Amino acid sequence: MRNLRQYSFRKPDLLSLRKLGKKVVCMDDFYKQHGNLMGVVKTDIDEGLLNAFVQFYDPGYHCFTFQDYQILPTLEEYSCWINLPVLDKVPFSGLEEIPKHSTIAAALHLETDEVKAHLITKGKLLGFSTDFLYERTTFFDKMGVAYAFNSILALLIYGLVLFPSLDNFVDIKAIQIFLSRNPVPTLLGDTYLSIHRRTQAGRGTILCCAQLLYRWITSHLPRTPRFTTNPENLLWSKRLISLTPTEVVWYDRVYDKGTIIDSCGKFANVPLLGIEGGISYNPTLARRQFGYPMEGKPLSIYLENVYYLNVDDSKGMKEQVVRAWHTIRRRDKSQLGRKTGAVHESYTQWVIDRAVQIGMPYKISRFVSAITPAPPLPMTFDTEKEYQERLVEAEREVQKWKGEYQKKDQEYEAVMALLEQEAYDSHKKDVIIAQLKKSIREKDAALDQIPGRKKKRMDLFDGPHSDFEE
Repeated sequence: MRNLRQYSFRKPDLLSLRKLGKKVVCMDDFYKQHGNLMGVVKTDIDEGLLNAFVQFYDPGYHCFTFQDYQILPTLEEYSCWINLPVLDKVPFSGLEEIPKHSTIAAALHLETDEVKAHLITKGKLLGFSTDFLYERTTFFDKMGVAYAFNSILALLIYGLVLFPSLDNFVDIKAIQIFLSRNPVPTLLGDTYLSIHRRTQAGRGTILCCAQLLYRWITSHLPRTPRFTTNPENLLWSKRLISLTPTEVVWYDRVYDKGTIIDSCGKFANVPLLGIEGGISYNPTLARRQFGYPMEGKPLSIYLENVYYLNVDDSKGMKEQVVRAWHTIRRRDKSQLGRKTGAVHESYTQWVIDRAVQIGMPYKISRFVSAITPAPPLPMTFDTEKEYQERLVEAEREVQKWKGEYQKKDQEYEAVMALLEQEAYDSHKKDVIIAQLKKSIREKDAALDQIPGRKKKRMDLFDGPHSDFEE
């Protein structure tokens, strides 16, 4: 067993943000413009669950390795929970120029001079104090300027919840990510980077969006009454270590958009850019979370280990990762196969061996086997419309194969007809030859009736020809 560690998580002032959320005039407008930020703010975390879950982090493969399965947060899942897409552009890297005052002012519906006056330095970081931003929300709320109120509320959530740094401060990096409208890769990068960094150190504060991490974890936990109510009052450590692969909620259609980001640039996996550094994550280990089969031990090329901190990046890894994000590779079911959810025994055995190698944080309380039961098929449908669409798709598939069968059947009939014709022609030829031979024999027999002809004909074979006599 590995040693247990205790970690802490940043606790932002969610109450104040929730109060501001109640003042949003039209939540649909806020949702369309800024995604599900209020859903994140309304998430209360259980730090005991987060601490217990982080103990299973696998520093070699950047995932959570349990005794016979692995699971990991993905770009697509984070994108779903915050309801913002991963854009086809390079995420925030820290190499960008500081935005102009006028750019920040336009995004927040402030005056440029106002931005200049209140953009201050705290702990070597440039940014806004939350006092100033809260004051602006109060002003815009009284003035009834909803779009300005929404923008500043969204920035507060970016700086305090999504990308926390200093207390009561929204730094320039959070502002830049807010302006980019592409926070998901950085959110996931910060999650992996901080967990990796803290678990390697064995202590400290995991500085990421704890609310998103918590929502991701709970989305995969069992939803049965017994598990959710926990009548035996078991610790999270006991509840997690006893989970079997069949109890984990592996797949949810809500985050499955048909494609997954599988690799970037020269990398065979996805190198993520966090605020303080970079780290790779391995989509090949998350196939099961999208309904695809785990067919065997993954090739090491798909598990390339990238990890660096900006302050120690002597090899220029950040520039390499930035270049990689210029080429984003997405894969769909035509490349990933049918969604069977099956797990091959060789993959499970590889996970079991890995779990033994790195050690489990808690005592294993159940039997572990490489044979994983197949998930029930077919997979359930969420709506009648989806059922009808799949039914039409299945009927098209039936018609397709019916057409293929008819085509092959016609080809078979054509070949058989040719063979029969050849057999008929061959038989007819044999009959003609037999008739010719019979005619020749009859003709020879008739000629042999001529006196002396038979003797002369036989003499041709009885001795040498007169031309050869000496």
